[in-house]
Amino acid sequence: MTRYNLTPYAALLLRLALGSAWLSHAFLKLAAFCIPALGSFLALEGMPTPMAWPVALLELAGGTLIILGLHGRIASLVLLPLLAGALVAHTGNGWFDNIPGGGWLYPAILMMATLLHARIGDGAAALSSPADVRRLSGAAISACR
Repeated sequence: MTRYNLTPYAALLLRLALGSAWLSHAFLKLAAFCIPALGSFLALEGMPTPMAWPVALLELAGGTLIILGLHGRIASLVLLPLLAGALVAHTGNGWFDNIPGGGWLYPAILMMATLLHARIGDGAAALSSPADVRRLSGAAISACR
């Protein structure tokens, strides 16, 4: 009987889905809602308005690092406090997402996926360190010569 270890590929799928979720939220904040509207929402939730830019940029950077697999576990751990804030902000709205203000279900699921990624790692096809980036970029440059 042949055994295949598919864990790295499962981690890759998780990494791509999770990173895409973070990037979509970052682009939503930066392009659709805009930073002043995010700041107003944060103020309504009792959070500091100046946190709007750091939140959006952290989601953008974290999502990018997770998708690339470039220290993605660390990026996931850094993003967890944002999820804790989102969970607190949406708790009073109920559990489901289709109500005004959104419920806590989506932030909770995103938090579980982020914790899972931090635990199992980046998986297959990850740029796990800057040395890998240098190696790959060197190979690309020499292929163009």
